[in-house]
Amino acid sequence: MSKLSQLLCLADLDRTQLSQMLTLAVKIKQNPAQYSSALAGKSIALLFEKPSLRTRVSFDVGINKLGGHSVYLDLQNGAMGVRESVHDFGSNLACWTDAIVARVFSQKTLVELAHSSKKPVINALSDLYHPCQALADLLTLHEQFGELNKVHLAFVGDGNNVCHSLMLGAAIMGMDLTVITPPGYGPDAHVLLKAQQMAAKSGAKLVLSQHLSSAAGVDAIYTDTWLSMGAKADPKQVGQLFADYQINTAVMQRLAVKHFMHCLPAHRGQEVTSEVLDSDYSLVLQQAENRMHAQNAVLVSLFS
Repeated sequence: MSKLSQLLCLADLDRTQLSQMLTLAVKIKQNPAQYSSALAGKSIALLFEKPSLRTRVSFDVGINKLGGHSVYLDLQNGAMGVRESVHDFGSNLACWTDAIVARVFSQKTLVELAHSSKKPVINALSDLYHPCQALADLLTLHEQFGELNKVHLAFVGDGNNVCHSLMLGAAIMGMDLTVITPPGYGPDAHVLLKAQQMAAKSGAKLVLSQHLSSAAGVDAIYTDTWLSMGAKADPKQVGQLFADYQINTAVMQRLAVKHFMHCLPAHRGQEVTSEVLDSDYSLVLQQAENRMHAQNAVLVSLFS
């Protein structure tokens, strides 16, 4: 694999790099002992402005399995840009750590951290992107179906950071993706344009729709929380607007879809019913496990 210097967005990778990243994730998952010293002597800062279960634990445990050491920092250390500027935060972390994993409110914060620290920065979620989640999702789809350019995925719900990263991942890998959102909740126009340009080169088919019926016959259907973390919209109003987009057993049967995906946490009874989430349709725990393997592939690539 060509040298990886950071991962702020999946668009940082080309098709060869992304394909090699997924291949490496499979190798690490199948033979973790072979990579048990990959981060020996390395210290990684885990910087979190937002709450986390899967991202924090999967990075912490994953770094340990690779022989590295992680340092967890949350807002108890003072909000970045308030107690201390983002620039000073990044330049100081660079004195002690070898890379920064950051879950932040703004993509701009990641860019500034990368600029000020001159160390590899991994986006563990921002307002615009969630590349580590998308990598785990692509790994899960690869395990389930094989070649990604033969997969058709449907994303249903809010055109959020997870949707954005899935769009970019699909566009890079030549995978078909149908994005189904309520009116006014489609993906960011700039991210959409970027994904469409990449799809034109890879042969991916990217379709936008407001109708759940557009997911008929896809290989898997993916949804996320209707109200993204930190969003200020009225939950009651959002619930009413999104109600027709709930994924339940009747929907899965009517659309003839055999696999369900969700990045978690899930609001049971809202975007998805417990009956689907806990059923044989569900790939959610495979996705959750693959967070660690995909992220470990990123870390190994950064220091290879």
